[in-house]
Amino acid sequence: MSVETGTNPSTDSTAVNDATATAASASSETSAPSSVTMTKALNQALRDSLAEDDAVLVFGEDVGRLGGVFRVTEGLRAEFGSNRVWDSPLAESGIIGTAIGMAMNGMRPVVEMQFDAYAYPAFEQIVSHVAKMRNRTKGKISLPITIRIPYAGDIGGVEHHSDSSEAYWTSTPGLTVVTPSNPADAYSLLRESIASEDPVVFMEPKSRYWMKETLSLPVSTAPMDRAQVISEGTDVTLLAYGPTVRTALDSAEAGAEHGLSIEVIDLRTLSPFDDETVSASVRKTSRAAIIHEAAQFGGYGAEVAARLTERNFTYLSAPILRIAGFDVPYPSPKLEEFFLPTVERVLDALESWDWEL
Repeated sequence: MSVETGTNPSTDSTAVNDATATAASASSETSAPSSVTMTKALNQALRDSLAEDDAVLVFGEDVGRLGGVFRVTEGLRAEFGSNRVWDSPLAESGIIGTAIGMAMNGMRPVVEMQFDAYAYPAFEQIVSHVAKMRNRTKGKISLPITIRIPYAGDIGGVEHHSDSSEAYWTSTPGLTVVTPSNPADAYSLLRESIASEDPVVFMEPKSRYWMKETLSLPVSTAPMDRAQVISEGTDVTLLAYGPTVRTALDSAEAGAEHGLSIEVIDLRTLSPFDDETVSASVRKTSRAAIIHEAAQFGGYGAEVAARLTERNFTYLSAPILRIAGFDVPYPSPKLEEFFLPTVERVLDALESWDWEL
């Protein structure tokens, strides 16, 4: 699958005129069904949010003239002007610090970190201030900031371009952490994130930017705080999110050929966790496993396994399994195929259970 990623040929404008604003508003009307990539869905979500609310601002490294490394913001600067969509200096801490000040004064910044590991220089700002401001001010000040982070691997990226950093953010109270796995959710979840009064870390799986889905935009999917059963089964619950949802669905299809009925759940929002949906499935199947690209030790799957065990212990027929990346730094492009969870690794893990229990 492919998507055209050329830059917008239009001249960059520095102000939004009435005609542009009218065109932007019209773009939010439901379109005819068409093949939409995740990149296009995210782009349209940003466009519609900018058109509907003058308080929404988009900035980050190369998001203006270039339209972003993955072209998610392509055309937005030309359409809405450089006073609402602009390129920031190469300073992630400064990007977040600026967003904090703007949010404290009534704006809704949507910032891009460009690549997962690029967000680390901004870690202190996010953890110490973005996540804590509402609590620190006893609810008087909210920070409606959306922090977009392209994350995970399987694109042949080099060091600093393929991290799975979700556990850092989910272990920080005060942050909502969201990751779509398909174009429809990408649109709906990003719109909901931007409208939220609380800060959202919006993690975009880079390897899924070019996946396509036939749909009409705008689209509204399940609420942000709900997981979804996307393939029903009776033998085991397989939990996934972001880039590994496709792996989970392929595993369910392969498992069915061996007589194994696998229920697949797309978590969608990693924090807060949807205990109700996931526990209902686990109590039905009595077995569960979770897939993620991040290293296994201390990874997000460890929290999920512990949480489900505490709440559903008497329903479980076997320990909850984790199929994850290995406990090493993310490898070079030539080796990433050996690092990433695969259908074969998933099925091997499920076969390790004593199915006689």
